[in-house]
Amino acid sequence: MATLRLAAVAAHFGRDVERAILKVHGIVEDARSQGADLLVLPYGTLGGYIGDLRRPDPDALPPALTRDSAELRRIGQLAQDMVVCLGFTEEHDGRLYEAAVCLTGDGVLGHHRKVHQPAGESLAFAAGESFRAFDTPVGRMGMLIDYDKTFPEASRSLALDGAEVIACLSAWPASVTDRASRLTQDRQSRLFDLYDSARAAENQVIWVSSNQTGVMGGLRFLGQAKVVGPGGDVLARTWSKGALAVAEVDVAHEITRARRVLHHLKELSPSSYVAHPQGDR
Repeated sequence: MATLRLAAVAAHFGRDVERAILKVHGIVEDARSQGADLLVLPYGTLGGYIGDLRRPDPDALPPALTRDSAELRRIGQLAQDMVVCLGFTEEHDGRLYEAAVCLTGDGVLGHHRKVHQPAGESLAFAAGESFRAFDTPVGRMGMLIDYDKTFPEASRSLALDGAEVIACLSAWPASVTDRASRLTQDRQSRLFDLYDSARAAENQVIWVSSNQTGVMGGLRFLGQAKVVGPGGDVLARTWSKGALAVAEVDVAHEITRARRVLHHLKELSPSSYVAHPQGDR
């Protein structure tokens, strides 16, 4: 069976897109030297994230790119035959979206717009509307953007669409309302790790989680990039500083083994679940 090397990035990316591309070049070369087949960069790789989660400044938003921009084509040229996922602010029909693409040197393989928006994000960005898996040289994949992973339905939708590897690209900060003196004691730090393991185990998939590091505006990002197995076990991880988490995984074998007796997707009971209309409490 084919073994893959999966890499998740913890790194800081700011507003300077040209500088970010140079940084991506170095990260791609580092990942390539380690034999990576898949590289998952953070959300905001090109242009960074907002600096105020509750009241984003409309005059200080990340630069917006289109899905067919020259900047993304340059990343594809750097990627060559490596599968690379990265996040950016996308402009489409006059609206801004938090978006992620998965690409190789052959072009864009998959695209996702963040659906779930915390706090004041909706003041700056429009929301995406769906979750779709897609085929890549490393198998069938899906993508989420940070807060999406808080909602079990998001990753479950991708798993039901056949995704065996889910990449979650984040710009996930420490708590803005209950600050801890150390990141390891932060509530959002604990939740970030909890969601990564829970979503992998719930769906019995391989989970590749990237995140920003450092500071932007009033936000302090957690890092904590990781690769998680289908039992929720962390196979490789970083901490709060920039680094690369790399794990060697036989994806098909590990998922088959996890689902051999207990197959969560086959054993669902959708007719028993009550769906509440939006706003019905």
